[in-house]
Amino acid sequence: MANENEKKFRVESDLLGELQVPAEAYYGVQTQRAINNYKISGKHMCDYPEYVKAIAYVKLAAAEANHELGQLPDDVADAMCRACREIIDGKFHENFVTDMVQGGAGTSVNMNANEVIANRALELMGYEKGDYQHCWPNDHCNCGQSTNDVYPTTIRLTFIEMNKQLVAALERLVASFRKKGEEFAHIVKIGRTQLEDAVPMTLGQTFSGFAAILTDEIRHLNEAAEDFLTVNMGATAIGTGICAEPGYAEKCVAQLAKITGWDIKLAENLVGATSDTSCLVGYASALKRVAVKMNKICNDLRLLASGPRCGLGEFNPAMQPGSSIMPGKVNPVIPEVMNQVCYKVIGNELCVTMAGDAAQMELNAMEPVMAQCDFESIDLMINGFQTMLDNCISGITANEEHCKESVRNSISIVTALNPVIGYKNSTKIAKEAMATGRSVYDLVLEHGILSKEDLDTVLAPENMIKPVKLDIKPLKQL
Repeated sequence: MANENEKKFRVESDLLGELQVPAEAYYGVQTQRAINNYKISGKHMCDYPEYVKAIAYVKLAAAEANHELGQLPDDVADAMCRACREIIDGKFHENFVTDMVQGGAGTSVNMNANEVIANRALELMGYEKGDYQHCWPNDHCNCGQSTNDVYPTTIRLTFIEMNKQLVAALERLVASFRKKGEEFAHIVKIGRTQLEDAVPMTLGQTFSGFAAILTDEIRHLNEAAEDFLTVNMGATAIGTGICAEPGYAEKCVAQLAKITGWDIKLAENLVGATSDTSCLVGYASALKRVAVKMNKICNDLRLLASGPRCGLGEFNPAMQPGSSIMPGKVNPVIPEVMNQVCYKVIGNELCVTMAGDAAQMELNAMEPVMAQCDFESIDLMINGFQTMLDNCISGITANEEHCKESVRNSISIVTALNPVIGYKNSTKIAKEAMATGRSVYDLVLEHGILSKEDLDTVLAPENMIKPVKLDIKPLKQL
């Protein structure tokens, strides 16, 4: 039994003593302690491939810089760099198993990477996993580094990549709204302010409006993500660069820019940068802006599709049967789920703000939950946008005749007459229409305020949905 157990595990030791580690695992004792200690979020590093690749970028850049400065032997540096490139290529990701939410300001994340790289490097050099005298997780893989520069740099690189994916998903959703705007450009409907009838517009203008307000947020997301290009690599523990070789910070960041192809820069003041998490707060705020706008859009979709016979019923989103008791009832389940995504993103922004406020002295130990919240928000939004596109927006059909009938019956079209017949006439017509239930159109003709030809011109759809100058005068005042 003991021999069988020995085959399944190897024994490693650290400051706290010995611990069994799965024999085939590339991670080591400190990662194993993190597995034992942090069963918090249910989300792990390996759930975010961009995250794992990002820390491999950082470790590769550090190894290249340290080798250039003579801090790593050729064979060790070569093996470490090969291991990093394999991770970048998608290998060994299942060994990055630390929980996204953890104590220690991300130390377990850093050591998880150090141990995987060390053990893979040992294999490449012909040694057994755990034979660290030939390649140490700390002395070699963490040379010139600290969790306090590795971890925040890794997070920033991850966000750069994840933001690209989020923006791409948002651009697809914007395109779907824009396409509906074009499809519905000819359908006149009533606009509303404060939930009351306002003035005519087109259904296409409604959807193109959705596209426009979301397009603005693409710029804001990209601007917020630009802050992630400034990193504190070389700061080591608190920004003084202790334990790193002179010139290491500059060389490491230059390597990082070369490896990623991104315009990565070294922070001007590494002490300030090491405790500063404002870029994470700023990005969470940019995500919240998107969430607030998506909430508005989803609320509008739910209202405008309400009914279908006893509500506004302007269009029919593609949705699913929604009642276990009422046959034929269809609920706006896709906008509803997107609403919930938005609430979660808004809540995550508050958490990130509070954690950002928790920075003390030369470090913010709460960065793990900040990263977890923003990662989660991005994932939720990407999935929500695609769900909206596939299961709602693309399948929307307009109730064209219902929209036109609402315009014909609306008292609010008197607003379009106001520049022509004057406010006094318009008010009297509106009051009489409300009192009698008759149409504005019929009352204007009955009172002889305009000829039928002029009235039809004023109330032509193309003249009510944009600024126009009409040379028409009223025939009389009431």
